[in-house]
Amino acid sequence: MRDSTPLPNLNTLKDQARRLRTRLEANGDAIGHSKALELIAAQHGFNDWNTLHAALGNRPGPESLVPGSRVTGAYLGQPFTAKVVGIQAITSTPGNFRVSLDLDEAVDVVTFDSFSSFRKRVNGVIGKDGISRAHTSNGRPQLELSWS
Repeated sequence: MRDSTPLPNLNTLKDQARRLRTRLEANGDAIGHSKALELIAAQHGFNDWNTLHAALGNRPGPESLVPGSRVTGAYLGQPFTAKVVGIQAITSTPGNFRVSLDLDEAVDVVTFDSFSSFRKRVNGVIGKDGISRAHTSNGRPQLELSWS
């Protein structure tokens, strides 16, 4: 049975499947990528990957977000929960939205062990999928949002 927890975006789910495969292979239990996707779907309460993928495609887009909406996601790879402070459609690039978030807890945006920089307020531009087009040096989107 599926609970009401918001689903992560598609890239996050695929990352979960890759990490699952890597972990199982390290323990001597090799599985294919499609099996890993099926296991991730089951973990999120779906019968199979196709059903989960369809549910992602049928969820409301960022245009349904308003100030005060609750979101989850990752900023520079750091997971967060947050309140939407502002959201605005960017008319010059249809399908993109400028979003401002107030994180419940500040996240450390520096990867050095000897230095930290915490942020509680985050601004970014996302597409209809909730993912920023800007990426970090390791190829991960700077901002990834999920909402229900």
